[in-house]
Amino acid sequence: MHRPLTPPVRCLIIDEMHPSILPLLTSIGVLGDYQPELPAAEVASTLATGGYDGLIVRSKLFISAEVVRAAPNLRFICRAGAGTDNLDEDALTASGIYLINAPEGNREAVGEFAVGLLLALLRNIPRADREVRARHWQREANRGIELSSLTVGIIGFGNMGAAFAQKLSGFGCRVIAYDLFPEKINLSLARAVSLEQLQTEADVISLHVPLTPRTRRLVDADWLARCARPLWLLNLSRGEIVDTSALVGALQTGRVQGAALDVLENERLTTLSAEQASDFDYLCQHPQIVFTPHIGGWTTDSYERINHVLTSKLARFINAD
Repeated sequence: MHRPLTPPVRCLIIDEMHPSILPLLTSIGVLGDYQPELPAAEVASTLATGGYDGLIVRSKLFISAEVVRAAPNLRFICRAGAGTDNLDEDALTASGIYLINAPEGNREAVGEFAVGLLLALLRNIPRADREVRARHWQREANRGIELSSLTVGIIGFGNMGAAFAQKLSGFGCRVIAYDLFPEKINLSLARAVSLEQLQTEADVISLHVPLTPRTRRLVDADWLARCARPLWLLNLSRGEIVDTSALVGALQTGRVQGAALDVLENERLTTLSAEQASDFDYLCQHPQIVFTPHIGGWTTDSYERINHVLTSKLARFINAD
């Protein structure tokens, strides 16, 4: 239960959104102020002077306690996507600001993309493509591995992990999963196991957990050393969950056979430290690394679907007793 909002409900939108966002907001009685070009440095002052009830943000800036303090009228924040690590959730809770995110909006995209990345790794698709373009026709050197022969371990069985498991169901591979809340795991899609059992049995490990203090650099050298089999690693969650230097070391020893990385510890590639640049250069020259620029959930379908998820949840919040 919350204090009712007084019409008209006004919402500032500071990131680019699918054009459906304004009519969808209007349909639930919300006046959207679409300002995707608003500089990050001006968001706090705009909130302070605009009298907005809500804010819709993707990733323009970190919504800090300072930003929250500047917006005394703010009642809700909608995060256009799944992750909420660019929001100070403690500050939001302390100020009574309701948080809405939309993992349902891009889960299908992430599930499909994870399968695509895994097949690209196992069947050497990016490497073979580069070789053919260079007029090298090397069949034997690109002999692959069948997904159906492997055990896939999924860490995190929320919207994204479950979608990946569902997509894997037609491939005939064995799927196991670990989650802090094992009751979330759909046993028709995966067998629930402990983290230790997953590290012992999995040929492939795919990460689908949010970035929190507990998961930051979860996959470090010690963690990788506990994996019993030469590993294929997928990261479609947040780059900071994997210690990049530890991954490089594991590739050098063969403990990790290859990795598909849709996210990086530092995605601002022009700002890499000397150590980060060295690690990145190694990964770039490794034949079993596949990079993509954080596009796992980035489809034309999810772009629009996220708006529907956000406005549906926002309508329930506004109309709650």
